Amino acid sequence: MTATLLATHRVEKPWGRMHLWQGFADPAADGEPIGEIWFQTPGNAAPDLLIKYLFTSEKLSVQVHPNDAQARTRGLPRGKDECWIILDAEADSTIALGMKEPTDRETLRSAALDGSIEHLLDWKPVKAGDFFYSASGTIHAIGAGITLIEVQQNSETTYRLYDYGRPRELHLDEGVAVSDPVPFVPHPMPGRVADDRTILVEGPKFVLERWSGGHRKLALPAGTTGWLIPVAGDGVVDGVAFRAGECLTLEGDCEIDAAAGCDLLFAYPGETRL
Repeated sequence: MTATLLATHRVEKPWGRMHLWQGFADPAADGEPIGEIWFQTPGNAAPDLLIKYLFTSEKLSVQVHPNDAQARTRGLPRGKDECWIILDAEADSTIALGMKEPTDRETLRSAALDGSIEHLLDWKPVKAGDFFYSASGTIHAIGAGITLIEVQQNSETTYRLYDYGRPRELHLDEGVAVSDPVPFVPHPMPGRVADDRTILVEGPKFVLERWSGGHRKLALPAGTTGWLIPVAGDGVVDGVAFRAGECLTLEGDCEIDAAAGCDLLFAYPGETRL
């Protein structure tokens, strides 16, 4: 068995915040806003999944990610499916997922150029506790006033279609080519499968489970890594202590003791639950 507490990497973003989620130190008063906190695997490994916290004060760009096959044609190891667990949101916070109605690629490109793409997107209100799985090809944008945990395929290949006039590069040719400009269809959510276990999503690229506190034994197949993400509470896994705001990778046979009232996420690659 192996349980490894991951280091954090703080990422400054113009759309980030000066006041972060509980458990994370705010940036210095003269520092830059923090938009993301990544959990990094030691060494030069490039694991299948990447875990992040996001903190938004402005809308993020309208963007899209390629699938595995599209990414590999460009020499990249994988595409990017991702999901979001909303921890906190202001009363008017929204996330755009997919289009209001099917849109052809010529119209999509024109709308990205003149900014009308904002009005073609399906902006959904969000609140704490919401969950969304955004498959590759889904045009999306995370709105302002949101704190969330993102579980994603470990790829930073992002094609920016529109950025509200901010002076950042767009990737219209690549983005339009990999977009699936249709209304969003939620991925099936299996739901509660035991008193202490809920399956938030099961494939196609990873499984994400939600666990409550207590004692559990876990047996991961050889070569499979799992990511334990404590959302609330604390505990110990094979002698390694953890608390909310941290992330651990697990391998092999593990025993987890989590305090009563714990809220844990557990992610692993593949299409089928363990």
